[in-house]
Amino acid sequence: MTVRYPQPRPGHLLGATLTASLVIGLAGQPALAAQRTPTDPSTAAGQSTVVRTGPLARAFDVAAARHGVPRDLLVALGYAETHLDGHAGAPSASGGYGVMHLTSNPKLRTLDEAAALTGLDRDTLRTDSAANVTGAAAVLRAYADAAGLTAAQRADVNQWYGTVVRYGGSSTPAVARLYADTVYDLLGTGLSAATAEGPVRVPARAVAPRRGPLAAVAPLGTGDGVGVLSTDYAPAAWAPAHAENYTVSSRESSYPINYVVIHVTQGSYAGSISWFQNPASGVSAHYTIRSADGALTQSVREKDIGHHAGNWTYNTQSIGIEHEGYVNQPSWFTDAMYRSSAALTRHLCDRYGIPRDRTRIIGHNQVPGATHTDPGPNWNWTYYMQLVTGSTPPPTGWTTTVDNTTAGRFTASANWGTSTYSSQRHGADYRYAEPVESSDPAWYRVNIPETASYRIEAWYPDDAGYNSSAPYIVVTPSGNQTVHLDQRSGGGGWRNLGTFTLSAGDANKVGISRWTGGTGLVIADAIRVSRV
Repeated sequence: MTVRYPQPRPGHLLGATLTASLVIGLAGQPALAAQRTPTDPSTAAGQSTVVRTGPLARAFDVAAARHGVPRDLLVALGYAETHLDGHAGAPSASGGYGVMHLTSNPKLRTLDEAAALTGLDRDTLRTDSAANVTGAAAVLRAYADAAGLTAAQRADVNQWYGTVVRYGGSSTPAVARLYADTVYDLLGTGLSAATAEGPVRVPARAVAPRRGPLAAVAPLGTGDGVGVLSTDYAPAAWAPAHAENYTVSSRESSYPINYVVIHVTQGSYAGSISWFQNPASGVSAHYTIRSADGALTQSVREKDIGHHAGNWTYNTQSIGIEHEGYVNQPSWFTDAMYRSSAALTRHLCDRYGIPRDRTRIIGHNQVPGATHTDPGPNWNWTYYMQLVTGSTPPPTGWTTTVDNTTAGRFTASANWGTSTYSSQRHGADYRYAEPVESSDPAWYRVNIPETASYRIEAWYPDDAGYNSSAPYIVVTPSGNQTVHLDQRSGGGGWRNLGTFTLSAGDANKVGISRWTGGTGLVIADAIRVSRV
């Protein structure tokens, strides 16, 4: 075997953002406010809605207006990086700070650029959320100007794709596209984040990003080119770490593989993959798993030694799996991530004869001499090991609720408005649209644990002006089924749509269509799915 580094390399890894650059532009977009069409009952009644925003939402509004950056783009970028959590000024694994992940490492220096552009000191930019957002907006605007974006182009959020790419600093085109696509996916689906500094919301919209030269680059895991897909594990994409960040070997001839080590990235999915491609990082993991949908990327071949555990002996004898997120934020640890990771770990245990128990499937914090605490107290080891061993199938009584504000779980076009008019709403607000002779559905995405029978219920506020025959669409293995509810009455609680067979997997399972013979606004608020 070839050991590139005879001494143990420092170990964890990860990150947030990285290296190279591309650019593009930006636009002044109006600050978010609750808006209604004339058909909204609150307008008809002459009432007004008090829009409650906290300091973080105001910081985004102010920074966007001051620097001429689209406000929602700014929010989506921050959410992709940190879920809008500044982590009290503590750095990510790649040296990123604050809700916008302003970074200071040998290849990406957005923190330093922000300090130069705003005149704010680095400590303030690291620890104060408003300053951090302002700094990121200043950097993005500088990149847009350097790219030569005109005022008209800056007014189109789709023109900012290259600027987002440059902000992420990814080392390779495929990872650069992954990073920017994540931001634009959030713009497309919309998001609602409940942060320590108040709620922040971005409405869903149609997006068509101008990818420029990256349009010809296949997204990770979807192309037919050599090296796009993993040859070790079929579901994974392949994005190799820099050669300086792992040791070439011939395991299991050179070393036995005895452990699976569970990590948390302390950064974003795309940023972490990019960090492994940065020779300055000195770290890598074999696999990284995305929070939103459980997508996987492999960065080091299983035969080779990843620099992830901070202990040379354990590095030589283990496979490292990174999970997107931060140890102190349970919102990153989704069911889709747990299931994807458990499937990979089962595969590894079967392939290398690793016992499926907690003596061999361990956290980074359990490695002798470890200075890291991941996966941390929010990682559900009991559930994870049940998935790995297959000892506990999803029980009768399993239930999940998806609200129209659930990030990444609800999708609706710009034709659907947002209202807080009715006190019968399920959460912070609900969505509404005029009936039309086209479907234009609002969709609820649900991760169904296994193909089985499930009860589906809907929650909506009722009003005399709401739809008399709202069509709910249920996606079943035998085709879509439609159930109509009269939303003029019976609201403010769960209404049973029926019991249906749903296929396992994470996908749109329930929708609400605008195509109805009924009259009145069609309402989309929340749905609940329960195993029966």
